[in-house]
Amino acid sequence: MSLDRLEAAPFARALALVGLVAPSEALPLRLLALDLTERALIATFYGGFVWHMLLQYSGMPDLSNMLIVMSEALPFLFVIFRAPSASLSHHPFDWTVAVLATVSPLLIQPQPNAGGAIGPEALAFGVMLFGLCLQIAAKVVLGRRFGIVAANRGVRDMGPYRFVRHPMYAGYTLTHIGFLLAMPSLFNAAIYAFGLVLQIVRIDREERVLMHDPAYRAFVSRVRYRMLPGIY
Repeated sequence: MSLDRLEAAPFARALALVGLVAPSEALPLRLLALDLTERALIATFYGGFVWHMLLQYSGMPDLSNMLIVMSEALPFLFVIFRAPSASLSHHPFDWTVAVLATVSPLLIQPQPNAGGAIGPEALAFGVMLFGLCLQIAAKVVLGRRFGIVAANRGVRDMGPYRFVRHPMYAGYTLTHIGFLLAMPSLFNAAIYAFGLVLQIVRIDREERVLMHDPAYRAFVSRVRYRMLPGIY
């Protein structure tokens, strides 16, 4: 056993006692450190965003605000009980893309446009709600496998994963579209457009890791599209 694994053993046991990782002495210290770093990033990004949105809501109650808070708070809850993955990417580019793709949508400004919503408000809320439900369904299927950095945490092909390979990102996109319809602004549109480009790059980087798994290659052969059936 290598030195880093020997050093990681008591560290992993301590983390397992407080429920942060699954009991395992097989993971090297570096990987455990990366896993905890990812958890800390998720807690910081999503926790700060939810707090900011709740402060906005206290002064300006709005259903779209609450829907977007629910959408972005779920990752924080799921990651607490997640088990670490031995395939977590060490590549700096993967981490950069994952962090930027995660952070950029959290920069939106929940300020209503003076001209009002684009189209019926019911349409905006309906799109947001559908996107939120799609995200929840994908996250429930993933369970403790949720993460933001490229890794193979197990192949899932149930629920919305029967239709597209990345339904969570499709749900994010729909939620963002609904939010823009409810609170249109050039700033928010630019933020979400940038975030969508990053998500596409992120999908490519994730699949570079996942395609090493024969189970995922079989999944790709069954589910052709990544986010949007018939298009992408």
